[in-house]
Amino acid sequence: MCLGTIVEPPTPSEDCPCEQGGAISVEPRINERIRVPEVRLVGPNGEQVGIVRIEDALRLAAESDLDLVEVAGASSPPVCKLMDYGKFKYESALKAREDRKKQVNTVIKEMKLRPKIDPHDYETKKGHIERFLNAGDKVKVTIMFRGREQSRPELGFRLLQKLAEDVAEIGIVESAPKQDGRNMIMVIGPMKKKTSNRPATAKSDQSEDLEEIVEIVEVDVIETDEASA
Repeated sequence: MCLGTIVEPPTPSEDCPCEQGGAISVEPRINERIRVPEVRLVGPNGEQVGIVRIEDALRLAAESDLDLVEVAGASSPPVCKLMDYGKFKYESALKAREDRKKQVNTVIKEMKLRPKIDPHDYETKKGHIERFLNAGDKVKVTIMFRGREQSRPELGFRLLQKLAEDVAEIGIVESAPKQDGRNMIMVIGPMKKKTSNRPATAKSDQSEDLEEIVEIVEVDVIETDEASA
C-alpha cells in the first residue's frame, strides 16, 4: 500500500538563524556576509561614494584595511560604510558602560506605623529607618489610621514631624505628610553628602542627568504593643 511521498523538513540555513530556534542576531552584516549585487557606499569620513558593485566595495575595504559594514540594510540598495568595525564595537561598548554608570538604582523601603505607637516600637522602627537611610535608600513612612483614629489626623501628622526631626541628621523629607485614604504618607530620602567649595566640574554636572530606577520594597516589622493601642 502506498503511503504517499514523505517530505523532509528544510535544512536550517546559516542566513536564517530563526529557523534554528536561536536568537536573531542584531549584529550588522560585514564584508563577505553582505550578499547583494551592489551597495550605496559611504566612505570612512562620511563621504558619499555612490552606488558600486559589491566586489568593488569589498576591494576598496581591503585596500583601505577597513571593513565593509552594512548600516542600512532596508534601503535599496543597502547602505554600507567603510570603517574599522573592531574599533567601532569597542567604542560602542565603552559608551554603553558609561551610560550604565549614570543610572542610580534607588530602592524605596516602606515602614508602617500606628498613630498611637508604643515608645519602644517607635524606637525600633526608627532604627530600621535610620539603617535604610544610611544604606542610601529612601523610606516611605505610612501612618495607618483605624476606627476612631481617622478623626484625629493631627496625631499622625505630629508623629511624622517628630520622626523627621529625629532623623534630620541623615535624612531629608522629600514628600511632606499627606493624607491618602485611611493612611498618611511621608517620604524621607538619604541626606546628600556635602561637597567641597571647589568649582563644579563637568563630571559633577553629569550627576543632574542621572536616571533614577525606583523599586518599592515593603518592610514588615513585627509590632508588639501596637495592636492593643
